[in-house]
Amino acid sequence: MISVSIGEELKARCPQAALGCMQCKVKTAPSDEALLEKIHAKIEELAQIELSQANKREKIQATRKGYKALGKDPNRYRNSAEAMSRRISKERGLYYINNVVDANNLLSITSGYSMGTYDVKGIVGDVTWERAPEGTAYQGIGKDVLNLEYLPVLFDAEGAFGNPTSDSTRTMVQDGCEEVLLVYYAFDGAADLPALLEEAKTLFAAHCGGSDFEIKILAD
Repeated sequence: MISVSIGEELKARCPQAALGCMQCKVKTAPSDEALLEKIHAKIEELAQIELSQANKREKIQATRKGYKALGKDPNRYRNSAEAMSRRISKERGLYYINNVVDANNLLSITSGYSMGTYDVKGIVGDVTWERAPEGTAYQGIGKDVLNLEYLPVLFDAEGAFGNPTSDSTRTMVQDGCEEVLLVYYAFDGAADLPALLEEAKTLFAAHCGGSDFEIKILAD
């Protein structure tokens, strides 16, 4: 499994920061009907939450507090779980990309944790989760260049590539992706991560051709 660690400054500012990681082989394809039905059912359930309450879920609140501790405004840089919850509350649904991305999004809206799933072939060397220094930026997926300074960002030997708000195009999962690193971004400790990673493993095995699973939790 790719070596992943948490930077000292991030941990000092957010003592409960933790990562739940899963690396596995996948077969990237359009989502099957069974996966889409699961997503639609969860969207229908979450659509009952009023927009004003979309950021009140426990895990979303923990992420927002983490952003504040790092010096980032959580209202200007909404984490992805919150952004998706707001879309659902506005009855805008979600974008559908492929089975891997869609499974990631289902796990995220179900748990309330922001997540990222990254193409392993785009990752170079070891990975660290750090408070991004001033001037850090990358091309976000479907976005302009994103200002990353002070966000909790994943770095490899080539620089920044992922965070709980928006991921980079460098490691995005597209057709032909054969192996991924999935990450749960937690700011409230690791207690819920073992069960959530088992849920992710089951979902990826059923709908993404997932195999050769490796799981690791980082908290200390």
